[in-house]
Amino acid sequence: MPQKPTACLALADGTVFHGQGFGAVGEVVAELVFNTAMTGYQEIMTDPSYASQIVTFTFPHIGNTGVTEQDDEAPEPVASGIVVKWDPTEPSNWRASSDLVQWMERRGRIGIGGIDTRRLTRAIRQQGSPHVVLAHDPQGNFDIAAMVAKAREWKGLVGLDLAKEVSCRQSYRWDEGLWSWPDTFGKTNESRPFRVVAVDYGAKRNILRSLAQSGADVTVLPATATAEEVLAHDPEGIFLSNGPGDPAATGEYAVPMIQELLRRDMPIFGICLGHQMLALALGARTIKMNHGHHGANHPVKDVETGKVEITSMNHGFAVDAQTLPKGVIETHVSLFDGSNCGLRVADKPVFSVQYHPEASPGPQDSAYLFERFTEAMRARRG
Repeated sequence: MPQKPTACLALADGTVFHGQGFGAVGEVVAELVFNTAMTGYQEIMTDPSYASQIVTFTFPHIGNTGVTEQDDEAPEPVASGIVVKWDPTEPSNWRASSDLVQWMERRGRIGIGGIDTRRLTRAIRQQGSPHVVLAHDPQGNFDIAAMVAKAREWKGLVGLDLAKEVSCRQSYRWDEGLWSWPDTFGKTNESRPFRVVAVDYGAKRNILRSLAQSGADVTVLPATATAEEVLAHDPEGIFLSNGPGDPAATGEYAVPMIQELLRRDMPIFGICLGHQMLALALGARTIKMNHGHHGANHPVKDVETGKVEITSMNHGFAVDAQTLPKGVIETHVSLFDGSNCGLRVADKPVFSVQYHPEASPGPQDSAYLFERFTEAMRARRG
């Protein structure tokens, strides 16, 4: 006899998927997105940019390498839940300290397996990222009508400032570098490390590690930090981190701060939401995408050099390139849809990219951007 479904995914349009639940028991409402990465499910679930989102993995085998604390990008998972093709199996990896199902149960995150993820991905691509309710009940009791109603009532990410929720509450120092064999993290590799203030809109740990590895002594400040609080640390460079939510909502308090820093003519480097915050501060606008970019295999073209880089991405909003003001140059574009993926300010050491050049998980084609930031600070030192 077939197994009784123990999990249910209800979309706002009334479409319902039944499957087998794992992880925590309960119910959650969120935006549904798909991710095309073949590795790094733990890093994806702990990426703060996935706040209020449920991730459908297009790769069918999720959980087969287990989990390890070293791969967490934040103290706790941030994605609301996951949707997978095959139920997670026992891990087979020498680094695994636990399996995915137990980890999700301890961390309060819901999963559903046995889903036709290809069908679901096609629906997301055609109709846009839907609002959904994901429920897990070992007894298989679901009020479908109530779940659909809740998905329809949810207001979604537009106008929602999530950076405050995932940002640190107090400032802290960061000097841990990238992971290296046989099982350790490096340290800042400069005898006179550059003083960098990183504004935390939802920063991934590996981005901070990449900054340190490239020569930065990093002080992390909350998303709501003022320009005065940033400048009190006498920085030689400013980093604007990745993060979740609607950039226009976060920009209400972030944009005035960044505009004040832009007047100081110091190096500024932004990634993901930080890229969008910088664009807003320069006078551009952002737009909600149909289904966003989520994966570790996204081709991006450097329009100034002609070079194509394979990148890791996670964003549902984008900078509207047509609104970039004079003196702000578009440097990178997506080869999937032509959307903006980078900018720089003419005659200033200020630049940003939409993708994650540190790629945890993903390719490392764009890691040179951290060195570019370091070189800008070195040139300013003289």
